[in-house]
Amino acid sequence: MFTDRESTSPAVRSLPGVLTRYLISRIAATAAMLLLLSVIVFIGVDLLPGDPVSVREGRLGPERAAELRSQMGLDRPVLDRYIDWLTGILKGDLGTSATGVRVADLLGHRLANTAILVGIVGIVAVPVSPALGLWLGWRRGSVADTAASAIIVGVQSIPDFIWAGLWVLIFALTLGWLPALSLVPPGESPLAQPEVLVLPVVTLGAPAVVYATRVIRAAAATSYLSDHAEFLQLNGFSILSVTRLAVLPTVVPAAVQVWVVSLTTLLGGTVMVEGVFGYPGIGEALINAVSGGDLPVAQTFALLLATIAATALLVTDTAGMVVRHRTGRQR
Repeated sequence: MFTDRESTSPAVRSLPGVLTRYLISRIAATAAMLLLLSVIVFIGVDLLPGDPVSVREGRLGPERAAELRSQMGLDRPVLDRYIDWLTGILKGDLGTSATGVRVADLLGHRLANTAILVGIVGIVAVPVSPALGLWLGWRRGSVADTAASAIIVGVQSIPDFIWAGLWVLIFALTLGWLPALSLVPPGESPLAQPEVLVLPVVTLGAPAVVYATRVIRAAAATSYLSDHAEFLQLNGFSILSVTRLAVLPTVVPAAVQVWVVSLTTLLGGTVMVEGVFGYPGIGEALINAVSGGDLPVAQTFALLLATIAATALLVTDTAGMVVRHRTGRQR
């Protein structure tokens, strides 16, 4: 049992102050990191072979190509172009693609499509890994735990694109249950054709589930062996009570962090998965922009993915700190 005096310790009372200082330092560090990433992204994409003019230079001719390059500012120093690009982004102007379409307009529906894909993975997969991880942690060393660990290692060792090809071979080409490509008509939502989402969701979700399960299982196994859990078991508490009182306070912070990190990683995975299945999201647009030399789109989309990832990590670390603080109060 824990007394009221323990629950009102100075460490607990100072949570708002600690959280404020932590957020200020982390936001400053995240802003500095994003600024550095913007430089890396802009220059890195700029150094890629090809640009909107060079990919068409063969049919334009050298004089027309030079004229277009000058009109698009591609002949200006890279530092000048970077400053203009970053200034525009800070003002809310994401620029214009090589096709003349505003990047913001191009981003809108594609970002929504990618959010739908990642959101479905989260809704389906997030409840699975804690339940499976807790059960395996409780059954540590059993045949089921050993078999599950072998499956987890096997799934993690196979690249996503191989899984994508395997699912297409089985469910699209052999069984004919699902479409091999996740094509969505312009202006329509993928939710109007849920069958096109199944294979991308499975391809993205399966590795994320096994990774999260592995981390949660390790945390749960350690917690079940702790003195607190052993004390409760010796005093006749059920396994559910032991899990609630001794295991969950340790596992929840790890589960929250691993799943936010996993969902953030999924954004990178969507680039490959959307390209394989032809799904109209940010990943496919980024691949098309890089292959077509559309620098404004490639640079903006790459920075957007980095910003989302950095923000998610900030939220994760902050949530983890609050949960750990409250867990310490309960103890």
